[in-house]
Amino acid sequence: MRIAGRATARKRHAKAGGRHGGLVSRDMARDFTTMTELLSHGFDTLIDVRSPAEFAEDHIPGAINQPALSNEERAIVGTIYKQESPFRARKIGAAMVARNVAAHLDGPLADKDGGWRPLVYCWRGGQRSGSFASIISQIGWRAETIAGGYQAYRRKVVAMLHDQPLPFKAVLIDGYTGTGKTELLQHLQGLGCQTLDLEGLANHRGSLFGGHPDGQPSQKGFETNLIVRLSGFDPAKPVILEAESSKIGDLIVPPSLWAIMVAAPKIVIDAPAAQRADYLTRRYGALSADREKAASIIASMKRLYGHERIEQWLNLLNSGELRSLAAELIFWHYDPRYARHQLRGAANILETVRLPNLEPASLAAAAAHIHARL
Repeated sequence: MRIAGRATARKRHAKAGGRHGGLVSRDMARDFTTMTELLSHGFDTLIDVRSPAEFAEDHIPGAINQPALSNEERAIVGTIYKQESPFRARKIGAAMVARNVAAHLDGPLADKDGGWRPLVYCWRGGQRSGSFASIISQIGWRAETIAGGYQAYRRKVVAMLHDQPLPFKAVLIDGYTGTGKTELLQHLQGLGCQTLDLEGLANHRGSLFGGHPDGQPSQKGFETNLIVRLSGFDPAKPVILEAESSKIGDLIVPPSLWAIMVAAPKIVIDAPAAQRADYLTRRYGALSADREKAASIIASMKRLYGHERIEQWLNLLNSGELRSLAAELIFWHYDPRYARHQLRGAANILETVRLPNLEPASLAAAAAHIHARL
């Protein structure tokens, strides 16, 4: 009877995937029901054990990357799984994971004391995070995993930004290109307003020469950036953001956010064209450092403006006459496009704020006025 009892106990333990067995225990998988609960998880360290490429595309905010498999190892295991044998893939993968976890234990985790509590996730909350958590749990650390892994997080992002209405009211800062709208948002944030800098989160200025040398985040990464900002907002207060098109560079504004932007009232910023040319020259002065890229952008508009005008703009660029180039682009390109856009939303303008210039003092005064107005 005692032998049978021990055998039964072993079966129960194996069925549960016990903490000291080869699989992670089910009670180590934490199921977060809301985004707020997940982002305030309370663990000491959030560890993403996916490959560096997966992590670079997007990850849960605050996570560090300690991969169970490298990019190359993940590709090898996946190929073996599909073309040879799932069993052989798991066996080879397990050896790779064990070696990689050992390297993490000798490296980034070497200084963690006995009270350290890590939260671990992988793509689906399966073998990679389970194996990683199981190994470090043997040491005595109270490791847990995220049920459903990154995919569970991503489903919450999609629900919040694609499927459900956002619980915020928006106010848009609108105006011609070169009216200092981004700097105005920074002043408003300093006054305590809830601001959302979409161009900053998208790493793109949203205009013709708006790209940054280090490129944009992935669409998923952009949406994670949005989630981080929106999760700290009070729904009872307005969210102030710059009027944008539905795309910023290569990134799409998610539907739920776009819906409140379309319905939002606008405060229009106006400034003399000469002041705007000066402002653009200061703001986009980096064009002179990468004239080849700027020339390529200008040349791509030949179909719109013809050979003669494009050659004129290229000559201004190559001779360093950036202010004259800015004035030309304002007159021929930026303002006509904005005027067409403005016709569609003229009925929803709260106020037009006219600035004598775009110096910091004028922008600060405009921000104070808008803050009082709202």
